[in-house]
Amino acid sequence: MKIATFNINGVKARLEAVTTWLQQSAPDVALLQEIKSVDEAFPREMFEDLGYQVETHGQKGFNGVAILSKLPLEDVTRGLPGDEADEQARWIEATVMGERTALRLCGLYLPNGNPVDSDKFPYKLGWMDRLIERGKALLADEQPALMAGDYNIIPAAIDAARPEAWVGDALFHPESLARWRALNNLGFTEAFRARTGAPGHYSFWDYQRGAWDRNDGIRIDHVLLAPQAADCLVDCWIEKDLRGRDKPSDHVPVWVELDV
Repeated sequence: MKIATFNINGVKARLEAVTTWLQQSAPDVALLQEIKSVDEAFPREMFEDLGYQVETHGQKGFNGVAILSKLPLEDVTRGLPGDEADEQARWIEATVMGERTALRLCGLYLPNGNPVDSDKFPYKLGWMDRLIERGKALLADEQPALMAGDYNIIPAAIDAARPEAWVGDALFHPESLARWRALNNLGFTEAFRARTGAPGHYSFWDYQRGAWDRNDGIRIDHVLLAPQAADCLVDCWIEKDLRGRDKPSDHVPVWVELDV
């Protein structure tokens, strides 16, 4: 099963690019972030015509996550547990049936958190605390599961072309990284780093200052695997070339292949 996580930066702005990508790259499951659309306005028919079941958790003009699957989805839930007052659409879950076993999919768009001297940073940290609790619950189920999406976290200096430029930023802040490590240390496997320890691999390039042309990127889109899913890991890679196409997102897809 080939699963891709992709922050598309607006489904309306990127509809042609995303549908072309789906036709050419053909993931079995796509976890999308920043759809920037309410559920009712999401162009689901375009994706259904390509053979995908569509599940969304949208929000007008901001955020929003979706799951597109060529395989049947069951038990779809929306919203990260732990704060009923949180109205931001950043989390969606579903179970997909593989050939050998079921897999719990969690698609996420973790808050950016900048500027750190605003209320956005405590919101990011609180969201990560809730994510850790959800991670504990997933592990307690002892079933294949993954949490994938735009984490807005630069895990280490090798995950940025210029790590010095990110010192003090919410994506590379010590408090953010402490929670990232706590999440991983629960027992998750970070799929990409399980396949390569080399530097120079990025999933995001800013639209400004010629970042793409200079390869001034950061790696902030991640796939975390529960042990039962990690045992099924075949490969994980970044589809970098998509960033050089017409009207690209500032992110590119990260793929994981699981023998499930």
